[in-house]
Amino acid sequence: MERAEGIYYWSQDGRRYIDAASGPVAVNLGHGNPAILKAIEEQARKVSFAFPLSFRSEAGIAFSDALLAAAGPRFQHVFVTSGGSEAVETCMKFARTYAVRKGESARRFFVSHDPSYHGATLGAMSLTGDCAMQELFGAIAPPAMKVPAPLSYRIPEGQTAEDHARHSLERLRASIEELGPENVLAFVMEPISGLSSGASAAPDFYYKGVREICSAYGVILIYDEVLTGAGRTGAFLASHHWPQSKPDLIALSKGISSGYLPLGAMLAPAEMVDLVARSGGFPHAQTYTNTPLACAAGAAILRAIEEEGLIANAETMGDLLRRRLLEIARNSPIIGDVRGRGLLLAIEIVADKRTKRMLPLNVNSPARIGQIAMEQGLVLYPRRTNGGKFGDWLMITPPLIIHASQVLDLAERLERTLNLYSDELVRDQLI
Repeated sequence: MERAEGIYYWSQDGRRYIDAASGPVAVNLGHGNPAILKAIEEQARKVSFAFPLSFRSEAGIAFSDALLAAAGPRFQHVFVTSGGSEAVETCMKFARTYAVRKGESARRFFVSHDPSYHGATLGAMSLTGDCAMQELFGAIAPPAMKVPAPLSYRIPEGQTAEDHARHSLERLRASIEELGPENVLAFVMEPISGLSSGASAAPDFYYKGVREICSAYGVILIYDEVLTGAGRTGAFLASHHWPQSKPDLIALSKGISSGYLPLGAMLAPAEMVDLVARSGGFPHAQTYTNTPLACAAGAAILRAIEEEGLIANAETMGDLLRRRLLEIARNSPIIGDVRGRGLLLAIEIVADKRTKRMLPLNVNSPARIGQIAMEQGLVLYPRRTNGGKFGDWLMITPPLIIHASQVLDLAERLERTLNLYSDELVRDQLI
């Protein structure tokens, strides 16, 4: 790649590509935004680095204030990190610190979903529900207790999505009882799944049920909104879609940095932070915690999200894109499902739409579709996790700045891509 602007990349040979994935679902504001670049340059001329144990910075305060204003009244404090994995682990460590300071030092176990994705560092990986990753790294990152994720597509035979979500709630309650409620520290979940199962959301009752179970057992509820936050789903936080099920802690990254500089954050309420502060503090810091340069970029990004109406645009353009994807799916023999919310969308690739049968794993359909898409000037995010146990899918997650004609162009290129791939499969007698 030679340059990027808006929703586009240009390669050295002059070809233009639509970034239909926002990188790894991160570049919410698109590439080369002048206001963000200006904020970074101005901050770099003042001070690029100041360690928070020695100094506060105007950029850090501005970013935290803007983030809390967008997040709403539930949260009063921000801990700034350098990325999503660090934000998740900050939540894990803060939850443990809070429990110990509260006199509940037996609380040490985490529960999370299978499948799920929470990051690449060892602590975050222990939460991640991916059997292939656990096979490789489980010996050095013992996995948390797992409960079935409330998937909407690949669910046990004979169950509806609602049945499966109720089963997931039952398993959450049973897992807490099995571990001993006094030993369970936190339940960590993605409100809408990201890279583990492709934009799958649970029925509305699920979120209320999780909140009630966690409250009943004194278990801290952590939402991993690294991928879903910053307007991606048509609300600043995905948790805003379910106001009756407020989490206790939230991890953020990706969209709040929009790919410009490494940046993440933990959101926490005053009642938890005040208790920790009164009883010894939070023994946690990183070199790039609250870096002024990254915070200046973050503040400019949050300002742009508000001033440019990008949350509303994510909802409107997401509805348009979803309608086009459903039209494509009706005419495609290999799209088994279209799902997601706002501009967090995914399509599932299958060999048989009626049975949901996957294509053979050795075909590696996500990778091949990604190659064809590049030839059509389209950058996708193909995914397969858990060794293919939960299917093959493509994340369709363009920047939130996309407008209607660009949505239609994206969809047309995607349709051509899928038709070309379908022709290959017919030729090879795979469908």
